[in-house]
Amino acid sequence: MSKSRADCEVQCKRNCSCSAYAIIAIPGKHYGCLTWYKELVDVKYDRSDSHDLYVRVDAYELADTTRKSNDSREKTMLAVLAPSIALLWFLISLFAYLWLKKRAKKVNELQVNSTSTELEYFKLSSITAATNNFSPANKLGQGGFGSVYKGQLANGMEVAVKRLSRSSGQGTEEFKNEVTVIAMLQHRNLVKLLDESRGLLLDWRKRFDIIVGIARGILYLHQDSRLRIIHRDLKCSNILLDAEMNPKISDFGMAKIFEGNRTEDRTRRVVGTYGYMSPEYAVFGNFSAKSDVFSFGVMLLEIASGKKNNRFYQQNPPLTLIGYVWELWREEKALEIVDPSLTELYDPREALKCIQIGLLCVQEDAADRPSMLAVVFMLSNETEIPSPKQPAFLFRKSDNNPDIALDVEDGQCSQNEVTITEIACR
Repeated sequence: MSKSRADCEVQCKRNCSCSAYAIIAIPGKHYGCLTWYKELVDVKYDRSDSHDLYVRVDAYELADTTRKSNDSREKTMLAVLAPSIALLWFLISLFAYLWLKKRAKKVNELQVNSTSTELEYFKLSSITAATNNFSPANKLGQGGFGSVYKGQLANGMEVAVKRLSRSSGQGTEEFKNEVTVIAMLQHRNLVKLLDESRGLLLDWRKRFDIIVGIARGILYLHQDSRLRIIHRDLKCSNILLDAEMNPKISDFGMAKIFEGNRTEDRTRRVVGTYGYMSPEYAVFGNFSAKSDVFSFGVMLLEIASGKKNNRFYQQNPPLTLIGYVWELWREEKALEIVDPSLTELYDPREALKCIQIGLLCVQEDAADRPSMLAVVFMLSNETEIPSPKQPAFLFRKSDNNPDIALDVEDGQCSQNEVTITEIACR
């Protein structure tokens, strides 16, 4: 932020991987330095404005191009000067890099090359007035960040306001990550910054439409958006419903952005909610699009059964919701898991298809799970669906504390379905 062209040039020269830089106008922050590394992608920053792009070129190629356009005498001179110029450029770049390295305290990794957002900013006084000074009467709930309050702006618009908690294990970086990801995405099944949530008793048709809507939203994140995004914290409490009962995926604080052809990664800091995390992620920290597929499968089974995976506990035999559904499927009694509040007002074939797809999504081996594209196709069409293999997490839950979750790194725990973000008990 607030870098001059000269400063931006020096910053680019100090890194041999820097291929170009530009000075861009940032609302409220004057000017900023935007740099590219390796391939030039997303060079069109803003359609309403234009910026000079300074590109690093190979000194030998430049010399060769110039040499061809001149006479033989100039060719000879350039042939001698080119290596000297290249050497001088290298020495200057090396000197600049070493000098700036000593002064730099920390360099933040660039996750997104460029993001053109149209965010509306509110003063704290406006937010305080909208929520009646964050009145407990306006509190909608709370999550890993802190509490969420219902508010009404001066123009009558109802909003949800998320207030960071001082004691939250999540912090500024996760909050910025969520705002950045939401601002980048525009899709009918992804929540925007202003929305509301409410719960109603749902019939089967509405439940099925919600399942399909969630699947399409995840497919957009995995495949159709400009950058591939892995949510990493998909669960029913992060699905909001609008006035028309359309599902909106929310809470992108844990989301990871993949650029290029990357499809998977590994982390030592496992975040998410116990009961929705895939086995390879919970145990080894490996996550990919198939991790979100597993979480979707859990949600699908929960929506069809009306039961939560973390709280359902079958006594005899002692199984979680996933394990219980699997046993019923093996006994060809899968429809017994359908929410009894629906009585018989549902399509048995459609319900059975949803249960089968849900079991495919929670299979133990990530390679066996379908992609979200395949999931959307199976939900939307009459097609042959493969038989699922044994799912993960069929183990017996603790009778004393059925909601406990062990952290991967040192065995410490997080309780009551709290999103795990730091390795410490809460």
